[in-house]
Amino acid sequence: MFFISSFFLISSLSFSIVILFLLKSRSSSSKPHKNLPPSPPRLPLIGNMHQLGSSPHRALHAMAQNYGQLMLLHLGTVQVLVASSADVAREIMKTHDLIFSNRPKINISDKLTYGSKDIAFSQYGEYWRQARSIAVLHILTNKRVQSYRQVRKDETSLLIEKIQETHESIVNLSELLISLTNNVTCRVALGRTYDGKKFKNLLERFLELLGSFSVGSYIPFLTWVDRLSGLERRVDDIGKEFDDFVEGVIEEHINNKLVDIKGQEDIVDILLEIQRDNTMGFHLERDEIKAIIMDVFAGGTDTTFTNLEWAIGELLRHPQAMKKLQQEVREIGQGRSMITEDDLEKMSYLKAILKETIRLHPPLPLLVPHESTQDVKLLGYDIAAGTRVIINAWAIGRDSSTWTEPNEFQPERFLNNPIDYKGFHFELIPFGAGRRGCPAIQFAMVINELVLANLVYKFDLTVAEEKDLDMSETINGLTIHKKCPILVTTTPCYK
Repeated sequence: MFFISSFFLISSLSFSIVILFLLKSRSSSSKPHKNLPPSPPRLPLIGNMHQLGSSPHRALHAMAQNYGQLMLLHLGTVQVLVASSADVAREIMKTHDLIFSNRPKINISDKLTYGSKDIAFSQYGEYWRQARSIAVLHILTNKRVQSYRQVRKDETSLLIEKIQETHESIVNLSELLISLTNNVTCRVALGRTYDGKKFKNLLERFLELLGSFSVGSYIPFLTWVDRLSGLERRVDDIGKEFDDFVEGVIEEHINNKLVDIKGQEDIVDILLEIQRDNTMGFHLERDEIKAIIMDVFAGGTDTTFTNLEWAIGELLRHPQAMKKLQQEVREIGQGRSMITEDDLEKMSYLKAILKETIRLHPPLPLLVPHESTQDVKLLGYDIAAGTRVIINAWAIGRDSSTWTEPNEFQPERFLNNPIDYKGFHFELIPFGAGRRGCPAIQFAMVINELVLANLVYKFDLTVAEEKDLDMSETINGLTIHKKCPILVTTTPCYK
């Protein structure tokens, strides 16, 4: 009797398992077949992580040659869609902009930006709309950006004075440009400058960590690796150090309001006023103020300096372009002591040089990642909700189907060419586009234009040594920097 019962039980279980298997197979076969983008072979657990190397923008560009303008990678447990052409970027940031307007939650950026309460990394929703409206309506309006022109003039004059004081000896121009962009950002955001070397070091470490690779963000059950490597501790330490600094700045403003220029409010003043008067119709928390200030520093200093450094590097490598720019600037300057911001609109070749520089060397080559909020068809492929999206702006800027001789520095390609970097032409998107496009384009580019125009107006620049023509790159967090600093000798042109 026992054997009969056991046999019956085993038979019933086996029958049930077979039925369940058949039902599952039938259910799976009844589901519509997913048409996924091309995907390179992947390894267990890590997926395609090993293929990214030390220069992900270059590695992804090379992979796109084999797998196409839209490919699907697997980084640990995370599906990542990679766009490498203007057409795909247009589909993502224009046609389906709303669906792809979210940001993925990444462990490091989340910690450093007070739970992603800044503008760049906050998830799409009501808070992001409120934070962006503060930037667009109060911080980065055309009127507000123009109001800081005295700051830009002062710091550009100071740069020229420092170079003149060297009396034609070798000048580390990279160091001076970092100091200038730091000072402009500090005065505009905080009301005054701060200890240059100390602040520069803090900002460099912050930005480096912001773009660091976190194993736990891609393979959650290996989060302990970030702790073991010391990454979590370093993030906590730099987060506290930056928080202490910004907290001190806010308290300084509350207790003794600073005004850098007579009658001119800085960004901290504006944010505190919005908090105090509730002018936006919602309450702005202290941590939210700090997160927005961090955005200003990350976007206003590093990317601006990087663009200037690459532009000067390219001009030193291309003397004819340098000469042509100097002719334009000096014809308009007519021997006056400085180029003013009113002069800049007349300088078409200056603008072409900066466009060409940012095409070849976008400061954030992979932009800030997007994330899909729902299932969507993209160029005929099925993209699932929650898919992370990388837009390779570096690859798009070097796409041979768009650009003739894409790897060559040719500013003339932008003369009488409507393509611009403001997010309307997807062939050139160093600042992104759509809802999540950078709102600080004008603020950054006017500094670049003013400083570059005055440098070539006031000085003839010559590379100090042949090795300084090296244009190799290094990645610091999210941004690409020139690996070697620019060392030049300077010959004054106008007293």
